[in-house]
Amino acid sequence: MATIKDIAARLGVSISTVSKGLNGASDISEELRQTVLDTAVEMGYSTKRSRKVENRKLCLLVENMNYESIDEFGYDIVLGFKQNAFKHKWDVDVIPVTPQLQADEKYDTFILKNGYCGAFLMGFALHDEWMQQLKNTTMPTVLLDNYIEHNPNVGYVGTDSYEGIDLAVKHLHNLGHQKIAFINGSLFSLVSDQRQEAFEAAMHDAGLTVYPELMGHGYYIPETAQYYVANFIAAGATAIICGSDVIAKGVIDQCNIHGFKVPDDISVVGFDDIKLAAALTPPLTTIRQESNDLGRCAYVILSSLVHHIPISRTQLRPRLIERESTARVSANRQSAD
Repeated sequence: MATIKDIAARLGVSISTVSKGLNGASDISEELRQTVLDTAVEMGYSTKRSRKVENRKLCLLVENMNYESIDEFGYDIVLGFKQNAFKHKWDVDVIPVTPQLQADEKYDTFILKNGYCGAFLMGFALHDEWMQQLKNTTMPTVLLDNYIEHNPNVGYVGTDSYEGIDLAVKHLHNLGHQKIAFINGSLFSLVSDQRQEAFEAAMHDAGLTVYPELMGHGYYIPETAQYYVANFIAAGATAIICGSDVIAKGVIDQCNIHGFKVPDDISVVGFDDIKLAAALTPPLTTIRQESNDLGRCAYVILSSLVHHIPISRTQLRPRLIERESTARVSANRQSAD
């Protein structure tokens, strides 16, 4: 492991200058400080402070995900992570991340200069700047629903999307539905890609036809539904699987606007089982992700990576939660199909 003396020798500066750069002193230039940090990262340096149990801290970096309200998907994930971390005497900072921060600051130097031992990243897209840098990071890092190959410093936690979507398709097929539509999550997302593959595979396994006109992408917001629902029903869909409960809420709202009854005219299945799902009218059939467990598992993986135990992928099993938004396909809808 590199020392301050090693970094000073590499840069041809004094040990005190390196120490100032690592500790944010104000009497060296920002350019020199950045050079010190970049070199420290390259040489695999970690501060003595971060190696002391009583001073360790982790960060939870969040982009494009709501987490502050109990009704939001990220809330229980953050809570589970913090609960498990605090139990093991870690401090945790939750930090919203913007594209501008990623443009201004390298990931590894951000972690190092703020004294973090590792990070859990939620809501990042595949094309994000920091996601590209994670291919070579030396910092212990866990990703929610994203995966970096060939880097033992980065782990993955998520729910098995293939099993989850398969449960949804089988449930609807058992209720007599054959023409099933799918509103997926965002483009440039590993989990969206997985769920698309899962949907097509599950439909094929059930002997059902996948219709391109009955599939669409959108953001994880209710407004996504307005671009698809009326056209899906007009094209003969008797059921819609949604990439999130929030999208499913939008689907039910759009059905009400256009005069369709759920589940009499159209069955709706969500994904996540956030608090909102059971409170909808009708209550939403959905695929449950155990969000609190996702957060707790993320901490376990990150702690393992900090202690040089390389963990690649960890997946939780989903569960089908049957409520009143799905029903056997009506004879009228089936004959119309």
